[in-house]
Amino acid sequence: MKNIGQSIADLRETKGMTQAVLAKALKTTQSAIARIESGNQNVSADMLRRISKALGKNLITLSPGTVNIEIEGGKKLSGVIETNTSKNGAVGLLCASLLNRGTTTLHRMPRIEEVHRIIEVLESIGVRVEWQDTTIKITPPKRFNLKKINVEAARRTRSIVMFIGPLIHSLEKFSLPQSGGCKLGSRTVRPHFYALENFGINIETTSETYEISRTPAKSNEIVLYESGDTVTENTLFAAAGMADTTIIKYASANYMVQEVCFFLKELGVVIEGIGTTTLTITGVADINTNVEYTLSEDPTDSMFFIAAAIVTNSAITITRCPIDFLELELLKLEKMGFEYKKSKPYLSHNGVTKLVDLITKPSQLKALHEKIHPAVYPGLNIDNLPFFAVIATQAEGQTLIHDWVYEKRAIYFTELDKLGAETVLADPHRIYITGPTPLKPAELICPPALRPATILLIAMLGAKGHSILRNIYSINRGYEKLIERLTSLGAKVSYLDEF
Repeated sequence: MKNIGQSIADLRETKGMTQAVLAKALKTTQSAIARIESGNQNVSADMLRRISKALGKNLITLSPGTVNIEIEGGKKLSGVIETNTSKNGAVGLLCASLLNRGTTTLHRMPRIEEVHRIIEVLESIGVRVEWQDTTIKITPPKRFNLKKINVEAARRTRSIVMFIGPLIHSLEKFSLPQSGGCKLGSRTVRPHFYALENFGINIETTSETYEISRTPAKSNEIVLYESGDTVTENTLFAAAGMADTTIIKYASANYMVQEVCFFLKELGVVIEGIGTTTLTITGVADINTNVEYTLSEDPTDSMFFIAAAIVTNSAITITRCPIDFLELELLKLEKMGFEYKKSKPYLSHNGVTKLVDLITKPSQLKALHEKIHPAVYPGLNIDNLPFFAVIATQAEGQTLIHDWVYEKRAIYFTELDKLGAETVLADPHRIYITGPTPLKPAELICPPALRPATILLIAMLGAKGHSILRNIYSINRGYEKLIERLTSLGAKVSYLDEF
């Protein structure tokens, strides 16, 4: 009952409803809703149906992979949409909060599946997490208890590996479940092990767990095995909890890493070189401070709506776009013929991240002669690359996309063929897309990876007719209220739950 109650509370708050409003819709009392959400009152099937109707979500079958949507495509979008805060920034800060013995308050926290999974793990090891609208208050226990860790939630997020860096400052020995998340081929966590061994951390892997132990050690300089986002963050966490100075070379300078750096500075950690590939960190041996921080905006969220505007040939305004992490993407789109206007820059709530507002214009695109490929920041963002696949379906000529980072992601791009695209998969990393092609409606199942799933949704928005996209859990991992936000722009998208 507690899990059902928490699901009801999450959905209610996501829709912006108070307990009193939901109670009125159900013709019951606010105290009854409070008891249901706290798991202290049994709920009949009839009541679940009534709650489902009020919240617009089928709670009787609520589980990963059961939520489906229908799209009436071919409609132009219009209006204004604000860029949301990011999944990657959010999970990094949730993991970073484990360093702090004081209370951490994070504002503008996205209510997405990935965040819920991390919070479920935090709560299971003794952390108290309180939601108030889009703010969460995190209070650590006197001692973490990993014997009661929520194994199911931990295995459904790859971010669990980032618990290692902060927890080694509180526990000399502990075990974590093997992680999951997006299924994009072989993404080894070996670089994490190579980086953390510099701090005296030993990690043994079993078929189901990571077994972590630590012996006292100092680390002066670390060269990362690869310039990954999560490995950089994990190494930052390990360095932040030590009073010594650590230099991290070949670090990622991506947006989520910078977000973590800004937050750690609020905890008193000294960090030099933010935004570069060399970070110098002077940590704090015992971090114990009450801190507040507001999350910054997500470039991949901005990019989703840029791509949606291009594919639907629409003029929309996208506000609060983190321009430093979109400049190369926009330059390539400009060379393809994309027309837009950009406002003067202004700062995000954190006082550091530079934002702009973008106004898109209907544009005739041509394919680039050069291949489009991702790179570590300041290159084209790895998570933004898939959007160019669906954009390429509407560009005149042939586009070569080289997705060298992931073993299987380019294969998922061939799903666009079912929506009218013309693609040729050269190998698991390279795909040719010829356009422009008129997109057509279809019924598809989301691939088990966030970005490939979102480009199918975008393609369906551009396809005239009725489409169905099933099992959108992978999209809900990273995008908050995406269906509602698209609807606000005039898209005809709705949940396909049956009551």
